[in-house]
Amino acid sequence: MNSGTHLIQSYFPDLTETQLAQFDKLQELYEDWNSKINVISRKDMEQFYVHHVLHSLGIIKVMPFEPGSKILDIGTGGGFPGIPLAIMFPETHFHLVDSIGKKITVVKDVVKQLKLTNVEAQQARAEQLVRKYDFVISRAVTRMVNFYPWVKNKIRKEDINEYPNGILYLKGGEVDEEMEELGKSYVVYHLEDYFKEDFFETKKVIYMPWEDKR
Repeated sequence: MNSGTHLIQSYFPDLTETQLAQFDKLQELYEDWNSKINVISRKDMEQFYVHHVLHSLGIIKVMPFEPGSKILDIGTGGGFPGIPLAIMFPETHFHLVDSIGKKITVVKDVVKQLKLTNVEAQQARAEQLVRKYDFVISRAVTRMVNFYPWVKNKIRKEDINEYPNGILYLKGGEVDEEMEELGKSYVVYHLEDYFKEDFFETKKVIYMPWEDKR
């Protein structure tokens, strides 16, 4: 196992052999793609497991998804946070969407190489999607005031997870001013409470429960 996989295992000790092998393979897959098209910045590639994989898995510390949940990852880029989460939750369905075709090409190849059967990747804009999901996840693609209108009709009313359905948003820095623009209730989880690496000092997961239950 590479050192990145050991890092993941130190925080998530119950991983199966299959999951460990999938995490282990991630870096070489992304390095290979990165040599062809710039999916991840070169600087970030040196800290791949901390900046991308572990960061994505921060969502689990807030919300471990139940089997059968349906999750939409908007603006997934090269597959974050969706792919690391899909490895962790093989019985949860992940729909990874990005408007940039070459990024979805990368996602589809990584999914195929890892033999992930619970991931669907699609080139599309958020507003084109019609299905409903338990949670919409994203890694800060835009300000929440812009993001919210894209997803507000895409969240199912019936809850099967511990918390009500809603949005789980990975974001760094100050969030309160941005969140107040929207006037909706939200909870901020600080990833430095879960992960000891310096990178997480300013990183947060914002959980916005879905209020409209009509």
